[in-house]
Amino acid sequence: MQVPSQLLSFLLILCAASFSVAATWGFEDATVSVNKKGAGVGGGFKGKITENKALSEPVILGALDNLKILLTTKEDNKAKRPHQTFLLVEDPKSKLDTSFAFQVRENGKGKIELTQKDLPTQLLSSTEPLQVSLVIASFGSSKPYNAKALDLTIEINSGSPLPASEKPLRYGKLPEIHHIFKSDPTSPPKIITLVFTAAVIAALPVLLGVWITLGANLNHFSKAFSSSPIPHALFFCSILAMEGLFFMYYTSWNLFQTLPPAFGIGLITFLSGSRALREVQGRRIAGLR
Repeated sequence: MQVPSQLLSFLLILCAASFSVAATWGFEDATVSVNKKGAGVGGGFKGKITENKALSEPVILGALDNLKILLTTKEDNKAKRPHQTFLLVEDPKSKLDTSFAFQVRENGKGKIELTQKDLPTQLLSSTEPLQVSLVIASFGSSKPYNAKALDLTIEINSGSPLPASEKPLRYGKLPEIHHIFKSDPTSPPKIITLVFTAAVIAALPVLLGVWITLGANLNHFSKAFSSSPIPHALFFCSILAMEGLFFMYYTSWNLFQTLPPAFGIGLITFLSGSRALREVQGRRIAGLR
C-alpha cells in the first residue's frame, strides 16, 4: 500500500514540531499576600498568580506592610529547583529596576518577603505603579520564564519623609598626592661618640694586661710572622679594615655602600685567619707556647 504524499508531509511536519518543542521553566500554586500591621487575621490582600497572566488589580504596599509571594517552580511540569529564581521590580517610566532572590528548596517550593525598606529610594519615589516580574532560569536547554506578575503601588506615609539616596560613586581625576618621606637617620651627637670611643681606648690597656697575665708569649711574634707572614698580616689588616668600615658606616655610608666591602673583607679575614690558626696549631703541637 502506498502512503499518499499529503499524509506523509503532514506526519513529517508533526514529527518535526514534536522534536522542536523544548522543556520550559514555569511555576504553580503561586500566591501573593500583603499583611497589614494591626489588620488582624484575614486583613490585607491575597491573590493568586498564574503563568503568563498578571493580576488584574494592582497590589498596594504600605509603609508597614509585608509583601509575601509563595510558589512552586517546575521544569516541564515537574517540580524542581532552578539555578535562579528572583523577583524583578521595575519603574516603567525611568526603566530603573532591582531584583530580589527567592528562597527555593530542593522540591521547588520558594518564598520571598518584601517591605518598603527593601526597595531603593528611586523606586519608592515613583509616581506610577511598579511592574513586578517573575524570572526563573537554570542551566541546560530548558527555556527560561520571564513574565509580568503584578503591578505594585507604593503607599508612602505622609508623616515620614523618604530616606535620602546615597550619592553614586563616580570615577574621575583625584587631587594630586604629595608623599612626605621620613628623613634619613642621622648619627648620634658627637659627645656620645667621643664618650664611647674613649671607653674603648681605655679598655685596650686593660685587655693587654689581662693578656700578659694569662701567659701570652710575645717572643713568638717574630717567629709567627717569619713562618706565615702573609696570613698573619692579612688577618691583622682585615681586622683593622673592618673597624674602619664600621666607622664609615657610622659616620656617612649607608647599608648598600657598606655591604659589598664588608663581604670582601670578611672573606679575606676567614681565609687568612684559617691559615694563621693553622700556623699557631703547628707551634703548639711542637710544644712551643
